[in-house]
Amino acid sequence: MPFLVLDIEMTGPEPGWNEIIQIGAELFDDHWNSLGTYLQNVYPENEEAFTAKSEEVHGLSLDDLEDAPMIYDVLPEFEEWVQTRLGRKKGTAQNPPSLFDVVICGQSVIYDINFLRYAYRQEKLKWPFSNKMVDLHTVSYLFFMILEKNGQSVPRTLSLGAVAKYFGFEREDQTHNALEDAQLTARCFKEFFKLVDKVKLV
Repeated sequence: MPFLVLDIEMTGPEPGWNEIIQIGAELFDDHWNSLGTYLQNVYPENEEAFTAKSEEVHGLSLDDLEDAPMIYDVLPEFEEWVQTRLGRKKGTAQNPPSLFDVVICGQSVIYDINFLRYAYRQEKLKWPFSNKMVDLHTVSYLFFMILEKNGQSVPRTLSLGAVAKYFGFEREDQTHNALEDAQLTARCFKEFFKLVDKVKLV
């Protein structure tokens, strides 16, 4: 069961009006060994939805995206990247290699999945991935509750920055690069999975 740790930057919060402008991901096998990373900017079709507020978060301007491909080119490329990294032979447009066992992971990852699914629908492409997901926000909430009950100090918020800081990690920059955030999220997941072996019920 491969794990695809995903982070997406958008022009705003609303699928259908706002759009994906950057996809970052790190792919892992079922033992959490890294199989590679992916980063691609995307030029938005709806330039009107590009907000200054979102630019403050991701640090990308329309000028930065000027030479980026459109989403209809990026989605097949992204899918093929996953297939290649998993060592799955290339199929046909009608019968591509299955990715239905790939679990998408991320921080509050349902938002990223919603945008990605919407893009797939808009481009009339079949959703290739599993319907399972692993959310760092939820994992953090449960683990920190257990740790706090056992007398340990835990973060007061569950932002990616706060969770990463708990494990001694931090972003290199204040703006959100999708690949950097995906990799930071993956590092946090790996630390939580290490904790699984230490949790004992009494």
